[in-house]
Amino acid sequence: MAVKIVADICTACADCEPVCPTNSIYPHKGLFAVKEDTCTECEGESDSPKCIEVCMEDDCIVFVD
Repeated sequence: MAVKIVADICTACADCEPVCPTNSIYPHKGLFAVKEDTCTECEGESDSPKCIEVCMEDDCIVFVD
C-alpha cells in the first residue's frame, strides 16, 4: 500500500510533506516524491491519505497498484 506523486503534475508547493505521518514524502529533484516502502496511505491515522486531501492538483498523488 502506497501512493506516488506524479512528477509532471507536481508543482512543488510542499503542502503534502508536513502532513505525512510517516515522513514518507521528501524533496526530490526540485519536486516531491514518496518512499513507497514506508508509506502506509495513512492507515490507522486517517480515513484517506492526508497528502491527497491537501494536494491542490487533481491526480497529482495517486495510489500505486
